Amino acid sequence: MKKQLYILLFANSLTLAAPVEFNQFDNPQQEADYKTLIAELRCPQCQNNNIADSNATIATDMRAKTLELLKQGKSKDEVVSYMIERYGNFVTYNPPITPATILLWVMPVLLILFGIGLILSRKKKTQAVENRQSVAKSTIDQARLDKILNKDEK
Repeated sequence: MKKQLYILLFANSLTLAAPVEFNQFDNPQQEADYKTLIAELRCPQCQNNNIADSNATIATDMRAKTLELLKQGKSKDEVVSYMIERYGNFVTYNPPITPATILLWVMPVLLILFGIGLILSRKKKTQAVENRQSVAKSTIDQARLDKILNKDEK
């Protein structure tokens, strides 16, 4: 019984094991650049993970391409430019300011201001209607009061 439990636990641990990448670097600077780049580039599939933490196929391909470009002598900026050209601005955590990104930042503020304006304008309309109703009601009450008072005089 114990033997079967150990076999089951061992088999389960094999399914949890992730493949480990072994990369050969030409120099320590290349390795440092590689580690920096894979931490800075975002996985297009996972969206919240960088390519260093992602096990997605596209992240594996991006890591391989990053290493390949560094071995070709490309700088970190050139590697990032290649990735942006290939996958879009999304792969960087600090995308450039474009009309689309400005719109993404400004639209929530505009929607909040529009909502506040809408609430205030509806409140003013409601108050104006209530004022008209209270004036009409007080006129009717005044007429009834005058009628009652005039009855007492007769």
